[in-house]
Amino acid sequence: MTSADWIGLLAGTLTTAAFVPQVIKIWRTKHAGDLSTYMFVIFTVGVALWLWFGVVTASLPVIVANSVTLVLSVLILAMKFHYRK
Repeated sequence: MTSADWIGLLAGTLTTAAFVPQVIKIWRTKHAGDLSTYMFVIFTVGVALWLWFGVVTASLPVIVANSVTLVLSVLILAMKFHYRK
């Protein structure tokens, strides 16, 4: 792997890890009403497209980061719908 790949993996790890506290908070409080549904739907579609781009270009950092981010984003959306009033 090149140094650019390592930088990409580090960047992807940090930006993806930023979603973990949100997932934990929603899971603990059973509340996601303040989150914008439209924002997370648009974001999730964007992440899915980035994942597709990573696959097409065979970019491991893009594939890894966006795979995990997609799972977290879908999880947040699922909890948002599950915990709605």
